[in-house]
Amino acid sequence: MDDAPALVLVPPTPLKFDSPAPSPSASYSAQSRHSGHRRPSSETTIFSIYSMYGDEAPRTSWSPSPVVSNGDRKSQDSSIAPKVKLKLPDNQRQSTYKTSDHSDNSELAYCDDNDAYEHQTTTVAPRTSSSCIPSSLRASAVAASDGQRESLSYRTSATSSYISQSRESTHNPSNRSLHSSRSPRSSPVPPARPASRDRELSLLPPLPPSLPPSRLATPAPTPPRQPSPTLQPPVTPKSLPLKHPVFSGSPSSKVSLEPSEGEDLDAFHVRNTYAQLEVSGVKGDGYEEGIERTRARIGASRTSQLQAEAALGDGSEKTRDLDPKEIQTLASVDRYGFFAVASHDRLVLLNSAPLLKRLAPTPAGPSTAPASATALRALPPVSTAHKEMSRIAKWTRMLTPLTRDTGANVATWGVRPAKESKLRRRVYKGIPDAWRGAAWGLLMSRYSGIGVREMGLLAAEYRDALDKPSSYDIQIDLDVPRTISGHIMFRTRYGAGQRSLFHVLHCFSLRCDKCGYVQGMGPIAATLLCYFDPERVYASLVWLHDAYSMHTVFSPGFPGLLEAIYVQERITELMMPDVFLAFKKHMISTTSYATKWYITLFSNSVPFQTQLRLWDTFLLEGYDAFIAVAVAIVWVYRDQITSAAANFETVLSLLSSFFVPEDEDTLLAWIGHMLGDKKLRTSMLRWKEDWRGLVASGKDGAALL
Repeated sequence: MDDAPALVLVPPTPLKFDSPAPSPSASYSAQSRHSGHRRPSSETTIFSIYSMYGDEAPRTSWSPSPVVSNGDRKSQDSSIAPKVKLKLPDNQRQSTYKTSDHSDNSELAYCDDNDAYEHQTTTVAPRTSSSCIPSSLRASAVAASDGQRESLSYRTSATSSYISQSRESTHNPSNRSLHSSRSPRSSPVPPARPASRDRELSLLPPLPPSLPPSRLATPAPTPPRQPSPTLQPPVTPKSLPLKHPVFSGSPSSKVSLEPSEGEDLDAFHVRNTYAQLEVSGVKGDGYEEGIERTRARIGASRTSQLQAEAALGDGSEKTRDLDPKEIQTLASVDRYGFFAVASHDRLVLLNSAPLLKRLAPTPAGPSTAPASATALRALPPVSTAHKEMSRIAKWTRMLTPLTRDTGANVATWGVRPAKESKLRRRVYKGIPDAWRGAAWGLLMSRYSGIGVREMGLLAAEYRDALDKPSSYDIQIDLDVPRTISGHIMFRTRYGAGQRSLFHVLHCFSLRCDKCGYVQGMGPIAATLLCYFDPERVYASLVWLHDAYSMHTVFSPGFPGLLEAIYVQERITELMMPDVFLAFKKHMISTTSYATKWYITLFSNSVPFQTQLRLWDTFLLEGYDAFIAVAVAIVWVYRDQITSAAANFETVLSLLSSFFVPEDEDTLLAWIGHMLGDKKLRTSMLRWKEDWRGLVASGKDGAALL
């Protein structure tokens, strides 16, 4: 009986979450929670639903936590229970958590240093990539009550892993030096260090004084920014405990890890959470569901805290062997990284027979035609084009490197002069997936006229924007986990894919005050992340915004979308007059079914493989390509729309379906012929001018169906 452990049981004590104190000039009011970009009631309203999620403990008014200089916890909260002490025999003193001389409880996610329970955790080996992390989390952290500093060196590895096997070059993991400092309240007296430890620390670069703790990092291709002697970051208040290792790559942080003046605290919690997890990563990225930390907060119970800590990455994700569950998951995805889906709602076949006839004025079909299209039970399996290998060889001979980055990887591509005449035809035949990333970069660069210098400026702009608060952060966080969640890259909550998606959308929401953020941006950015790193995705979104007329599509009132719908209706009225009359008869507006087509660039309306080919033509031809796709869908189903059995429900349900082309080559060939019709393209330009005149005169409301 002497060997039995002596256990003292205490009731669970809710953890207290400290909030950093703002600067003296900062003022936080209830009005700031409702500030931000507002859209008229006639548009899609984006709002926060965070009030639906409550903490496990009642929330009190926000105020800085007092700092107790003598470390006496009783003076802070007399209700905190005493510590648990376990007296174990020598042969049974094995802890579940491995300890080290420099471990502390600050590694626990959302853990308060005043926790009544003593625990020690395994040091988290952070994984960083050089463009996903704000510079404020790349700054060196130095915080100690008596001037003593203690640093831990961590080895980082790349966090982003892309499913596509078509990379021209791979991003090697980059090593960074990371530093972590203890909270002054958790250890009032710094422990003594051995001489060997001092010798190790003497080899590290000197730390700048009084820099804020940082917890982030950025993707591997971009080196950290150089120190700026003119920028002095604010000192982090002692009430903000350091919960993750910090990156010390640059002392040029302009914003500390504390809420900005007037920033909503829920929005700051979202931004800070993604920043911390960018350093530590999460376990099971790609095959585990992950743990929710922002839409529903980590609970105050000990079980919730331990589960949250256990989900943090430990640095072994890239080096360990695959376990059976991960192998099983990887075996269930297609060539693009999507999980096999047994069924899909409202799958309809997009027949090829109507597409064999080119666009021309056509009368209505037989009145006895069925009002519904051929339904499918499941998506067909993704297959490799039988000519893909030969097309890869042709694209290899057609493209040539133009510029290279500092690592000798190809940065931009060009077309050999002798092959210039073949570019358009080969795009419509289908860009091989092995060359899609390079080809998309080439097409966007040619269409927008952007060079290497502009790309570098946009990359720097992306890194700077990571530090800035956005009024859309809460809404972006709500949309991230439901954006193409069937893809392995975006499956795990707060995995590399979801973190990159959040950072890209966060930065892009700050790019244009007029556009801000709308939900249609998510699928577009997620598709680009399958082929580019986050910095390049941000640059691509800027090009789509500026050169491809997406600014008018995303602006309040969606003027570009309405313009495309007006042009579509004019083509329908000219080429399919009976279909146009059927729309009028059944009082079906084009906006009721085509809005999601234009605002998401058909990301949620066709299979991913088809979407990629439609985007090939879009990046070559511009936004008119999607007008052609919309007309093609109406062209295929013109007999069902004009059927005597058709009504409002059947037509709207048909055009709101998920379309599976019977033959993609036939569909793309039809679109190519339509956009190659110079007379029709001239008419499309004239109709766009007519629409702008209607808008200017205030008659646009009656111009659409």
